[in-house]
Amino acid sequence: MGPVHSIPPAEKSRSQTRGVPRPVSGKQAAALALSAFTTIDSGLAMIAPDGRMLMTNPAFARLFGETSSDDLLARLQLSAWTEAGAATPPLSVNGRTVQIRVKAVPQGYVLNCEDITAESERTARDTRQARTDRLTELGNRLLLRERLQELLAGPSAIRDDCALLTIDLDRFKAVNDTLGRNIGDALLGLVARRIRATATDEDIVVRVYGDQFAIIQQARPQPDSAIQLAKRLRDLLSRPYMLEGQLIDITANVGIAPLAQAVTDVDQAIKNADLALRCAKQDHSVDYFVFESSLDETVKARRALETDLRRALALREFALVYQPQFDLQSCRVTGLEALLRWNSPTRGPVSPMDFIPLAEETGIISPIGEWVLRTACRDAANWPDDITVAVNISAVQFANRALATIVLSALADSGLDPRRLELEITESVMLDARGTALGVLQRLRATGVSVSLDDFGTGYSSLGYLRSFPFDKIKIDQSFVRGAAEDPGNRAIVRAIASLGQNLGMATVAEGVETAEHMERVAADGCTHVQGYLISRPLPAERVRTFLGLSEAAPGPGLSDHFKVA
Repeated sequence: MGPVHSIPPAEKSRSQTRGVPRPVSGKQAAALALSAFTTIDSGLAMIAPDGRMLMTNPAFARLFGETSSDDLLARLQLSAWTEAGAATPPLSVNGRTVQIRVKAVPQGYVLNCEDITAESERTARDTRQARTDRLTELGNRLLLRERLQELLAGPSAIRDDCALLTIDLDRFKAVNDTLGRNIGDALLGLVARRIRATATDEDIVVRVYGDQFAIIQQARPQPDSAIQLAKRLRDLLSRPYMLEGQLIDITANVGIAPLAQAVTDVDQAIKNADLALRCAKQDHSVDYFVFESSLDETVKARRALETDLRRALALREFALVYQPQFDLQSCRVTGLEALLRWNSPTRGPVSPMDFIPLAEETGIISPIGEWVLRTACRDAANWPDDITVAVNISAVQFANRALATIVLSALADSGLDPRRLELEITESVMLDARGTALGVLQRLRATGVSVSLDDFGTGYSSLGYLRSFPFDKIKIDQSFVRGAAEDPGNRAIVRAIASLGQNLGMATVAEGVETAEHMERVAADGCTHVQGYLISRPLPAERVRTFLGLSEAAPGPGLSDHFKVA
C-alpha cells in the first residue's frame, strides 16, 4: 500500500463545500425564476383558475402573435385537462404546429408550448414516403390497405359507392426481359401517368407490385362507374408507347370488386378484385370482369382440378395420341404430332382446353411436358425411320434452363435420331423468353432437331420471329383453313403464308383439314402438308404402325376414306 497523504483542514473544508448551492433569499429566487421564464425557448403562460391569462413569456408571444387569449383558451378547453402534464392534440396556429402541455397547479394552470412544426413536417413527409411507390410516385400497397380498412370500417352508405379495381399489364414481362429493366421502369412510369389521368382526385391510385396497379374508386354509383372507368383504362393503356425509339404495344386487364358486396375485411376485398382480374385475363373477349359471389365456387373447382391434375401425373393417368401429317407432294404420311389426353377415373375424359392452361399457369406443365417428350421419343423409336414425331413445348418449359439437356436426354434414352424429332412452339415462347428461347432453339437445331412455329398468324409479331429464327415448318392455324370458304380474307391469309413459307424454304402445314374441299383448297393455295380429321383422328400409339402400313398401301389424297376410318 502506498503512503496516505492527509488533507490540510483548510483544503478539506473547501473541498467538502465545493459545488454545494449557497442559500439565496426569496427575492433572489424570484428574480432567477423570472429570468428563466422570460428567456426560455418554450412558450410559457400562467393561467388563473378562472381562466384569465396572468402572464406569458416572449416565446409565447412569438408563437401566438395576435391570437386572442379567449380564443386560445377556448380551443384548449383547460377544464378537460386536469391531469398534471397532459398534452393536448397539436394545434395549428398562424401556420405553425404547436404542442401544448397543461399542468394544473394550486394557483391555476401552467402552459408549456413547443413549436413542433419541423418535427410534424418531417413526420408527415416520412408518412407520405412510407405510403408512396418510389418508381411511379403513386400510392403503394400500405396505402391501399389503410384506405380499404377505413372504408370497410365506415358507414355502409359510403362503402356502397366504392369499388376496388385491379389492373394488370399483358406482355410487360416480355418488354422488360427483351428491352431491359430501364425501359421497363420507364414504361411503368408512363402507365402510372395514364392511370392517374383516368381517375378523379377522390380516387386512390396505387402500384401494388410489379406491373399490377389498383384504384379505389369513391363516391360513384357502383358497379356502373367502375365499368366505365375500366373501359377508359383499357383504351388508354392499350395505346402505343414510344420509349428510346422503341414503339411498345401492351394491353391491360381490369378486375372490379364493388365494396357493397359482402366484404368483411381488406384481404377479402383484394381477393375479390384479384379473382375478377384473373377471369378478365383468361377471357380475352372482355375488357374487364366484375366480381360475383359465384366466382368463389369457380375458384374451388379450379383448385380441385389442380389437385387432380397433380395426382394424374403421379398416378400416370395421362396418355398420348398421335395425329398424322400428310405430305401433299409425296402423297404420304411423313410424321405425326403427339397430343396429350387425360382420362380421369373420377372426371372421365378431360378436355386439353380445360387442363392445359391450368397446367401452364401452375407450372405443372413442366413435369408433364417432360413426360410427353420422353414418351413420344420412345414411341417414335418403334416407327419407320423416315417418320417424324412432333412435340409441343410451352413457354413455361422454356423458362427451365435445363430444357435443352432434357431434350437431348430423351433422345439418348430412346435412341431416336434427332432428325426425327420436331419441336412445335407458339409465338408465346418467343414473346416470353426471347433471348433464352433463341439460344435453346439454336442449340437443339444444331443437333438435327427441327423446329416449327405453331398457330401462325394468330399472334402479334410472327413475321419478326420468322426473320430472327430459321424455322423448318410453319403451321397455319385451323381457323384460317376452316373459315376460308366463308371469308375470302382467310383464304388470302393462307395463300400469303404458303407463299412466305415457300420463299423462306419452310414447309407449311394447314391444320384442321376435315373435308376434301379443304384439302383441294389448301393444296391449290400452295401448302405443302395437311393435318386434320380427313387424314385421321388422333391415334393411340399401338395403332400408329397399322395406320402407317395402310397409308403406304393406299397413298394419295383421293383415297381419304382409308384415313377417316383408321
